[in-house]
Amino acid sequence: MRGGDYRSEGLFSYVSCEARVPADHPLRAIRAIVDEALEVMSADFDAMYSRIGRPSIAPEKLLRALLLQAFYTIRSERQLMEQMDYNLLFRWFVGLAMDAPIWDVTVFTKNRERLLAGDIAARFLSAIVGQSRVQALLSDDHFSVDGTLIEAWASMKSFKPRDGEASSGDDDDSASGTGQSAQAKARGRNAERDFHGEKRTNATHASTTDPDARLFKKARGQAARLCHWPTS
Repeated sequence: MRGGDYRSEGLFSYVSCEARVPADHPLRAIRAIVDEALEVMSADFDAMYSRIGRPSIAPEKLLRALLLQAFYTIRSERQLMEQMDYNLLFRWFVGLAMDAPIWDVTVFTKNRERLLAGDIAARFLSAIVGQSRVQALLSDDHFSVDGTLIEAWASMKSFKPRDGEASSGDDDDSASGTGQSAQAKARGRNAERDFHGEKRTNATHASTTDPDARLFKKARGQAARLCHWPTS
């Protein structure tokens, strides 16, 4: 018997975020380590805040949220707040109930700036690394991570000769006295081009769309792409 595609909700719900997170989820082990570090720092948090006034976002919740932003590569705090609104896993990790309202982005940012104005982030990481179960995961072995490229928002058709190094096609157009052939005009600026046999290097060519982009390839046999090399 086929079930109906009904969108009905119960009047009351007794399911918690804790019940929805699998027992073997990696964030459970991380949450235990983080909570232990935050408990050690409780006195530091007390010294940072006044005993009067409106309550701030709990520093423990704020630091857990920032960890999620790093773990899942969330590009902005606005996106972080959006995900925390509907992601039960995020709510559980931060310590928010299923029906708890999400903080305003501006409020979150101001609380984060105040909390991280000192060396609280360094002390937080030190408290994590100082745990015996974390020390067993650390190593003094040196390794290098290389080859990170950020692809440019520019097509290979924009990679053209630099000033003073016009291509033969440009010379033909100049000789005709028109500056641009009627055929080239008909094709438009995004016309297909055949680059086979044409030597193009970063020394002689540049992208008209993104002049800072450079040709890079990670290995032999791979096609070169217009990319940026991270400087930090």
